[in-house]
Amino acid sequence: MKKTLFILLLLVACFTGNAQELSFADPLGSHMVIQQNKPFKVWGKAKPNAKVTVFADWLQSPVEVKADDAGSFLAIVSVPEIAKGDFTEHQLIIESNGEKQSLTDILIGEVWICSGQSNMQFGMDEVINSAEEVSKANFPNIRLFYAGLNFSNEPIENVDGEWKVCNTESVYKFSAVGYYFGKELFEELNVPVGIVFTGIGASAAQAYVPKAVLAADDLLNDKYLQPYLRSSKSKEVIDGGFSFEKVIMPFLLYNALIHPFKNLSISGFCWYQGESNRNERTAYTHLMHTMISSWREAFAQGDLPFYFVQIAPYFYDIEDPKRAEFAFFREAQEKISSVANTEMVVTMDVGNAIDLHPKNKKPIGIRLGKTALNRHYGLQNISYEGPIFDSVDFNGAKALLSFKPSSVKSGLKTNDGQPPKFFQLAGEDQIFYEAEAKIVSNKIQLSSSEVSKPVAVRYAFTNYPVTNLENGEGIPAVPFRTDDWQEPPVK
Repeated sequence: MKKTLFILLLLVACFTGNAQELSFADPLGSHMVIQQNKPFKVWGKAKPNAKVTVFADWLQSPVEVKADDAGSFLAIVSVPEIAKGDFTEHQLIIESNGEKQSLTDILIGEVWICSGQSNMQFGMDEVINSAEEVSKANFPNIRLFYAGLNFSNEPIENVDGEWKVCNTESVYKFSAVGYYFGKELFEELNVPVGIVFTGIGASAAQAYVPKAVLAADDLLNDKYLQPYLRSSKSKEVIDGGFSFEKVIMPFLLYNALIHPFKNLSISGFCWYQGESNRNERTAYTHLMHTMISSWREAFAQGDLPFYFVQIAPYFYDIEDPKRAEFAFFREAQEKISSVANTEMVVTMDVGNAIDLHPKNKKPIGIRLGKTALNRHYGLQNISYEGPIFDSVDFNGAKALLSFKPSSVKSGLKTNDGQPPKFFQLAGEDQIFYEAEAKIVSNKIQLSSSEVSKPVAVRYAFTNYPVTNLENGEGIPAVPFRTDDWQEPPVK
């Protein structure tokens, strides 16, 4: 009886003209994935103060709410946990004041938001073996939402974009990292996966933080917000067109690209950004801590996981293999993970020293996926960590490095069969020299003819080292330094 009634309602909705007064919010659409095992918010617009009834074919009875004076409504419906292999198509109907709107071909599964700048935006049309990779990307139970670019001085509810079934057409310009991440989850979990991309190339992290949050923090207010508010740029009319100035301005992208999704039930966030903030250190770490907290507060779903990608090696038009200013930035990035339920994905082995947008995005998406599968979904058999430095033992002219045992349980190796690269040793003079490295069991032994008594070690701690050291699972080692010496001024 329940199913028959729902089908009748759906048929009526299909033959009802588009009503201007009743609509779903932009992030809700046919072909979407709804997050399983969480309350789901159904929100949108109706006639002011009108009753809105929400019908979902998995519910025993509809949910009724009342729109407010402005016509906004929000209903909360329960969503079940699904079994592996359950790709049942569902429908959702809203009815109010004699009008009906429907969403069809809805799946229940896992939903993630991917954001950041150009390396997250980087499309499948540009990856290595693009034609082959795109031709294989027919996954009807993966769904994609690409948010259109916009900026706003005030938080807004609307966002351009629609949910699409993952196929060769919809994936072509979609985030490669987001696609490979979603595919990794789908193939392991065997449930529908929805990926939202909402970001833009060249954007700075402060652009994704709410204005009130920046204003309430002395450091962020002084460094990011007030300089913008005092500038003539803050007085200009803000439109949706791209400019390199707008993508680094505080809060404009949060208002237009993050805020519209805040009612969406999700599993977590993936973030790939940093190049636009690369000259910052402590301020960036603090900014990111604050951004993560503000997003979690806005989405109101607890400490949602936040997995982020380290910026790749790049020479920024300065060919000097000894320079290390961006290694210090990566160190600032790594400190983001001191916040609970965050993890960093390493990119040092898949970068390209002369390409700011390296094309080998597949390993990055897969590593994000493995991180989520282990940390969020509890699949402990899936490794996600590369070798992580633990301690060093100096003995005369040699140094012996140990790594966190869980990160090298499969052993140490190099991806090219050559000795490990990009290790450095320094003595008390704080001058670093290239070190000869060799794998000894699960440790690394170092020596250098230039350093008779080493006191410090650095690994991959320069601007653009493309590394070869990894563990048995093929996950690269995390860059590190054993010293706490002050960063020298850039010449």
